[in-house]
Amino acid sequence: LVLLLSMLHVAAGGKLLVVPADGSHWLSMTEVLDQLSLKGHEIVVLAPEHNLYIKPRKSFVMKSYPVSFTQEELEHTFWKTTQNAFFKGSLLERILKNYEGVKNTSVIFLDTCSSLLYDEELMKYLQDSKFDAVMVDPVLPCGPILAEHLSLPSVYFMRGLPCTLDYKATQCPSPYSYVPRSFTDNSDHMTFMERVKNLLIGFSEHLLCYVFYLNHENLASEFLHRDVAVLELFSKASIWLMRYDFVFEYPRPIMPNIVYIGGINCEQKQPLSKEFEAIVNASGEHGIVVFSLGSMVSDIPRERAKEIAKALGTVPQTVLWRYTGEVPPNLPKNVKLVKWLPQNDLLAHPKTRAFITHGGSHGVYEGICNAVPMVLMPLFGDQMDNAKRIESRGAGLTLNILEMTSEDISTALKAVINDKKYKDNIQRLSDLHLDRPIHPLDLAVHWVEFVMRHKGAPHLRPAAHDLNWIQYHSLDVMAFLLAVVLLSLFISLKCCLFCCRRCCCKKGRTKKATKAKSH
Repeated sequence: LVLLLSMLHVAAGGKLLVVPADGSHWLSMTEVLDQLSLKGHEIVVLAPEHNLYIKPRKSFVMKSYPVSFTQEELEHTFWKTTQNAFFKGSLLERILKNYEGVKNTSVIFLDTCSSLLYDEELMKYLQDSKFDAVMVDPVLPCGPILAEHLSLPSVYFMRGLPCTLDYKATQCPSPYSYVPRSFTDNSDHMTFMERVKNLLIGFSEHLLCYVFYLNHENLASEFLHRDVAVLELFSKASIWLMRYDFVFEYPRPIMPNIVYIGGINCEQKQPLSKEFEAIVNASGEHGIVVFSLGSMVSDIPRERAKEIAKALGTVPQTVLWRYTGEVPPNLPKNVKLVKWLPQNDLLAHPKTRAFITHGGSHGVYEGICNAVPMVLMPLFGDQMDNAKRIESRGAGLTLNILEMTSEDISTALKAVINDKKYKDNIQRLSDLHLDRPIHPLDLAVHWVEFVMRHKGAPHLRPAAHDLNWIQYHSLDVMAFLLAVVLLSLFISLKCCLFCCRRCCCKKGRTKKATKAKSH
């Protein structure tokens, strides 16, 4: 009977194709896939043969495809990109250095996408498999291209896209007056000059998007045999599962097919291993500080490491630092270096006093979930904006990774530990974030199943997608009304002039008649 029921449960499940993006983006997607697998769905994940984190799991079938780069080249490219964040130089030199990193990473992404799309054997398998839907991370546009090719409804699982392309593709209103653009370091309450900066960066986003996605647009057009714009591809998503939450994000309008699932990675606290439990218990009444710069950065330049180590020695807390680089010669006794740490479980421990983080979304939400005040050292990407949001809410302090001194680090760390306002503010954010009718993970699973059951969600697609720029802003209506007003004014003016002439002519004739009689 149990075997029969389990077979029926599997038979009732659907088939989901998954096209993920490598790196930290993959880590939270696995939790959704695990839950979908438990509910009886068959999941197939497409991944390049050389990758960083996408490894086989019991919850899905993994289909690998060959790529032209090696594992060593891949790891070196990402390592070099992260190290560029520590490069000290002039503004122009840093821009060129970061551009080089983005360019090299884009080459890897493009090769990955091209290798997948032109793998004929794999494409035939996908065509024959009859999937119900495809779940993609659109930061790599390969998933949307594949969804269009297979005519499958798509669910986007993501943190955000460059140049706010996610909100443009969903037709979300984004007023420059209170919706800060990426990399502006603005909050939603902007001064006049900040609004000027926001507007200028907003205008430049179109050019940035064009440059960033140009090669992928060409690939999509070539593969689909028609002219394709990336914005057009993205606009066809059925549901956008976005790892945001209004407790953390600034309030802004969103469309009905956007679902916020921020905090999806906040797992239930698990017991610590004996090793970590012993370290935490040995910290005494002072407690511990958790320090991690994310899954992509485990070592930093020697001089930066020495500055940080010097600062960490000034606090009485035990510091657990995830670090695999060269051990700083001045490493204090209260600092424990580890290659890996159970971040969420340590943050959930009552003895944790502060969290030093790079400001990645996973770490920030774990800090919010567990109400731990933060010292943020943003490196690249959306981390600067994340740090600004935490700081603007009084839940942490931000440091410049290039300019910070040991005194700056020490002062910031002591402030978030000893000043009660930081703990109170992060506790308030945590209470608000956790006060919700459904867990973000359950919400994400529901919407993926919804799209699989109903073959999309066309009823949530706004009509704005079918309007051109003139119609969207009602410029044609305004022009029509203006023409009516001007025509009315013109007719009224002509009528007035006609009446004036008639009156003047009558008076003229009357005067002439009076003069004639008098003579």
